[in-house]
Amino acid sequence: MFSRISGTIVERGDASVVLDVGGLAYDIVLPPCVAEKISRTEGERVTLEIHPAFSLDGNSGRFTFFGFTNPIERDFFEALITVGSIGPKTAARAFSEPMSRIAQAIDAGDHGFLVKLPGIGQQKARDIVAKLQGKVTRFLLIQDAPAVRARAMPDFAGEALAVLLQLAYKRTEAEEMVATTLKAAPHVADAETLLAEIYRRRSPAGAPAP
Repeated sequence: MFSRISGTIVERGDASVVLDVGGLAYDIVLPPCVAEKISRTEGERVTLEIHPAFSLDGNSGRFTFFGFTNPIERDFFEALITVGSIGPKTAARAFSEPMSRIAQAIDAGDHGFLVKLPGIGQQKARDIVAKLQGKVTRFLLIQDAPAVRARAMPDFAGEALAVLLQLAYKRTEAEEMVATTLKAAPHVADAETLLAEIYRRRSPAGAPAP
């Protein structure tokens, strides 16, 4: 089973990314704190560390792949699932704050902080502290990567984006078209002109030269 994947983004959800790797599409689950660091730009190439989890559903089974930006994040996730009451899906949901902050709460026995994490109640918080307190020191030292900054767009760009969504474009594709066009045509100052420029650039006659 592989532990790392590099591919091109073909679809980006709030908590997942689909990567094209040599013509095969892999659906990767992203914990919230990881997802905010991953680009939403289709066509961009990314590398993720992978934790594969196998689950049974009746007579069939399937793998779920969880993605991380570095091996230390994956190690922290794998430490969480050593807790008997914490499965991979619960650990992924709970990974909603920076790793160092969660590790600090575990080390300090801060149940109040832990129960605020999605999917973690009082009992799970007690289980996590009992299992991992004193064992997360190295996770306290890592500097968490910054979140990907969203591109600032003028108000009229939002109007153009709404039109593109009504025309059945995927949100990530529509956002990229708007951002790329605004960068290439900074003179655009209203939604109608922006949509016209997007159309011009996407048409065969108006497409920019490679």
